[in-house]
Amino acid sequence: MRLEKRSHSSPLALVLAPIGAVLFTLLVSALLVLWAGAPIGPTYGLLLQGGFGSVFALSETLTRAIPLILTGLAATVAFKARLFNIGAEGQLYVGALAAVAVGGLHGGEGWPLPPALLFVLMMLAAALAGALLLLGPALLKARLGVDEVVTTLLLNFIVLLLVSLMLDGPMKDPTAMGWPQSVALMGELELSKLIAQTRVHTGLLWACTLSVGLWALLKYTVLGFDIRAVGLNPRAAAFAGVPVTRTVVLVALLSGGLAGLAGAIEVAGRTSYLTLDMSPGYGYSGIVIAMLAALHPLGVVAASVFVAGVLVGADSMSRAVGVPTYIADVIVAASLISVLVATLLTQYKVRWK
Repeated sequence: MRLEKRSHSSPLALVLAPIGAVLFTLLVSALLVLWAGAPIGPTYGLLLQGGFGSVFALSETLTRAIPLILTGLAATVAFKARLFNIGAEGQLYVGALAAVAVGGLHGGEGWPLPPALLFVLMMLAAALAGALLLLGPALLKARLGVDEVVTTLLLNFIVLLLVSLMLDGPMKDPTAMGWPQSVALMGELELSKLIAQTRVHTGLLWACTLSVGLWALLKYTVLGFDIRAVGLNPRAAAFAGVPVTRTVVLVALLSGGLAGLAGAIEVAGRTSYLTLDMSPGYGYSGIVIAMLAALHPLGVVAASVFVAGVLVGADSMSRAVGVPTYIADVIVAASLISVLVATLLTQYKVRWK
């Protein structure tokens, strides 16, 4: 068996590939549902209803999708330039830490800065913290050829230890009765709600706007062309005059900044303070979402809502029919593998000998 490159890919095949991949995933997951002793139809119905079947369910799905969109965009722009950023989890936490440092450790009522300016500084600090965290591994890759997968992954653990140190030390909330959490943001710095009596906040508008902006940057700007050229073939791009090192550095700043913003928006929109368990793995899930979206910024929004709906719906499904919530992780992982295989088959033909 060998793979043969197709002369061209059918537009219809490109559209049907992810749909077929999701259907195949549901078929495979149905075997696990049967193994757990639950009926397939009602189980999937409860999964869909739990994620999208009511205003409350939809609001919870959208709330969870917000940080996933931002970390998915961070992975998308990095992977476009073949900068394999596995450190979005750490960049998210360091962004949240910077946001709390600016927006939480303020001077009280006598603080000279108005809340609007302080909010801008808080978001800039979060983006800058995430960007600088990725800048080091990017420079090591560009100058010395150091594998960025290893450096960014290991930085995640360093950042989590730093956050733990700060939450048990100088940034600890003295009113938290010993619980390791940071001081809270000023009330004026919190994001407003999109839907009354739900947790959906205006961070969703931020995420969608950044998704459209990143799509436009990659498609219509010189920097976007440079990013795509470096991702396709760095040596050819350098031969054609593309500044490879500068492009990698800019991509690192953009990717890390998006992940840092995810942490700041999560703090300002949902929790108002930082804890060590604020993220259930949003940074790692962003990689899955970027691949599900085929590295398309607009597709990241749809993929994030899909993954968030599966994760939220699995909770109510588990309570109703007794199927473990881990089936949501299986569905997400199987969807990723199926989409990758389906995308591969749209570009290559299988030849048997």
